[in-house]
Amino acid sequence: MKVGIFYLEFCHIMKRSFIQIGLFSLVVTLVSTGFSSKNGVDLSHYMIADEEVCYYVPNENEVVEETVEHFQLYLGKTYVGFKEAIGFKESQGRYRIINEFGYMGKYQFGKSTLKMIGIYNTQDFLSDTRLQEEAFTAYASFNKWILRRDIKRYEGRYIGGVKVTESGILAAAHLAGAGNVKKYLRSGGANNFQDAFGTSIRYYLKKFSGYDTSTIVANKKARVL
Repeated sequence: MKVGIFYLEFCHIMKRSFIQIGLFSLVVTLVSTGFSSKNGVDLSHYMIADEEVCYYVPNENEVVEETVEHFQLYLGKTYVGFKEAIGFKESQGRYRIINEFGYMGKYQFGKSTLKMIGIYNTQDFLSDTRLQEEAFTAYASFNKWILRRDIKRYEGRYIGGVKVTESGILAAAHLAGAGNVKKYLRSGGANNFQDAFGTSIRYYLKKFSGYDTSTIVANKKARVL
């Protein structure tokens, strides 16, 4: 009698197992074929052995199309805008460029200027964008210290039809050196330096006028650490 009961329970368990396996196989088949059942079987909330297996695919109306937003970076007359404007004029923003006269990087530094602010390895300089940005700031700080009295004296005046501003003076110093900018300002524009490409102090005074360079700290010993 006990053997009979055990046999019946065993058959019941096996039957339930076969049903579960069969149902699981059906679910896998339908999922792998993209729910292509002709009878439209809804498996979105199917139960197997008291565990929920949820397959949910959104319909066309529920799909939200992603929109790609386009942003334009407007730097205006900020200090970063000042740096980027000079970098674009000097090299179109290219860090690894060396021009025909040996001037290097985004801001076109010469070797002697780099040594003055503490940079001696030109290969490291060309390959390090952060170093080039720090070099620009250090050189601007040094020029601001040299030209501090001239900035105070001439800012707001017109020389050669161009309004003199601090940013214009610092840009011109980057082009021609602080000494040549002093000569230009103190001669009323008569002593006008031009670089090898014919770019003048007057042109830089005008092109880079009106930027906010107040964050540049005048420093006689400005160096790149």
